This record gives sequence, structure tokens and C-alpha cells, in this order.
Amino acid sequence: MKVFLTGGSGFVGSALARRLLARGHAVQALVRPGSDTRNLADLPVTLVTGDLREPASLAPALAGCAAVFHVAADYRLWVPDKEAMFRANVEGTRVLMQAALAAGVERVVYTSSVATLGHVPGGVADEETPVTFDDMIGPYKQSKFLAEDEVRRFAARGLPVVIVNPSTPVGPRDIKPTPTGRLVRDAACGRIPAYVDTGLNIVHVDDVAEGHCLAFERGRVGERYIVGGENLTLREILVAIAGLSGGRPPRLRLPRHLLWPVAYASEWYARLAPGALPLVTRDELRMAGHTMFFCSDKARRELGYTPRPASEALADAVAWFRKATGAQAA
Repeated sequence: MKVFLTGGSGFVGSALARRLLARGHAVQALVRPGSDTRNLADLPVTLVTGDLREPASLAPALAGCAAVFHVAADYRLWVPDKEAMFRANVEGTRVLMQAALAAGVERVVYTSSVATLGHVPGGVADEETPVTFDDMIGPYKQSKFLAEDEVRRFAARGLPVVIVNPSTPVGPRDIKPTPTGRLVRDAACGRIPAYVDTGLNIVHVDDVAEGHCLAFERGRVGERYIVGGENLTLREILVAIAGLSGGRPPRLRLPRHLLWPVAYASEWYARLAPGALPLVTRDELRMAGHTMFFCSDKARRELGYTPRPASEALADAVAWFRKATGAQAA
């Protein structure tokens, strides 16, 4: 089957491209002019130039494709212009869903995020945990929440779409890197001297890709599926990375309130220095107030999803960053 893929040059998208090719599908990947396509360089993927913000570029790109995988998103936890993120994540999704509906594709898989889901204080959330827009912290979560709403509206109009909610992927080929990739890279280099009390659900990027394929093959239209891995505290993650890199894990636990002045100063500096990233942001501190623990039981039960241990995901991520950047042990 010929499939249309957005975000194929990125971290999750390139892992998905590999999985789709292994299943015998022909992959046509949408790339923006000037995109970094190193992740696709060794793959038999057809690249088509276009932009989700330009509807006229999508109809020709979709020609002959029976399915759509919409992975592309602006995934940053710090943006000086949040409206640009909303245009990419919300308007871009709306435009592509409309184009897919008009093209009469047989199946759409939309990549959402666990960022759109609710949380359970001291517990584990799933697809049904109550949540509202007011629970969304920062423009990334807000934009993904609204984009998922758009997708559900198209499902109600007859678009055969399945929603996938990845947790926190790590692994090879995180070339940008993602915010989580920066955490892994910096921890492996001994650049994280302290930690706060929070938690994440860590999953191998290749398992996220496999979850997309399973959702395509077995998912129920209009449903969403968490494709996650293992729930770990931030300290547990940093200890594991230190063990893999030969360094020492941070021993200093910082109360979040001590970091608020740092966050304000970091954001102020980043606004004055284009291209600079804050050391920590206010939104990150707000998010760290919740353990972002999730359950993939629905995907296991309905899709046959079986993720590997988080230790393997972290090991592959550390090995790739060390090879790609020449990072030395702390």
C-alpha cells in the first residue's frame, strides 16, 4: 500500500518510515523546503515538497496514497511565538484532515501525545482520565489538545482516523534533538547536577513506531491509544543514564520553588538572544509538578502492543548520542 507520511524526517517519523517499509508499504514523505532529511537518507522513501500550512501543496502530494500517517508537529517546550505553534499543530492538522477526507483515503493515523491527556495525582492515567483545555500547560500541550479535537470532528464526519498518543520516546536518530533527547544527552555528559521530583513514561521510539502500525492495522476508528512504556521518576531515569554512561547520578534534589527565579531569568535571556534556549522554563516547572505516568493497557489489549523495558530505550538513546556527538562519559 502507498502511504503518505508527514514528519518523516523527524525522530518518531523516521522510525515509523522504517517500520512501514519493513511491512512492504511504499512511503511518500512530505518535507518542507530546506528540511534536514538525514534520517531518511538511506531509505527508499519518495520525498515530496510541501507545507501543511499551504493546502494547495497537499492534494498533489496525496495523489495515489491509500493511507495517511500525520506525525509532523512543532514539539518544543519553549516558543517565543506561540501563535506559530498553533498554526503548525492545529491549523496544519485541520488542513491535512480536510485533504485526506477529500481524497477519500482508506485510513488515517494521527499522532497526538499523552500531553493531551489528564493526570492522576499519585497514580497512573489512561485514555479515559478526565481532562479539559484548562488543564493544558503551555502552548505545546494546548495546541495538541485542540488539534486532537479537530481530528475527532473529522472522525465524526466520516474520516476513518485512529489516534495514537505516544508517551515520552527516546532512542536513536533524535537529531534535533527533542526536549527529552536533550535531557538524555546532557545527563550522559554529566551536565545535569540536580533533579526535581517528577516522573515520565519512557518508551523506545521504535516501539512508538510499531504502535502506529498496529493502530493502522487493528485500531478502531475514532479511538485513541496510548503507546507508552515504563513509568519512572526523573531520578530513576538519571540514575539509569549515569549507569549507562559511566558517570555519577545527581544527588541534589531541588524544590521547584527555588527554580522559579532561574526560569524567569532564562526566558528573559532567551527572548533577547534569538536561537538560545532557556535553562528551564516556567511551563516546565508547572509540568514537573505532576508525575506524567500513563498506562498502555488499552493498546496492549486491542492492538497487541508490547513495548520493551525502558532500560533498553535509554541504552539505545545514550549509545546513539555518544556516537553522534562524540560525548564522553561524565
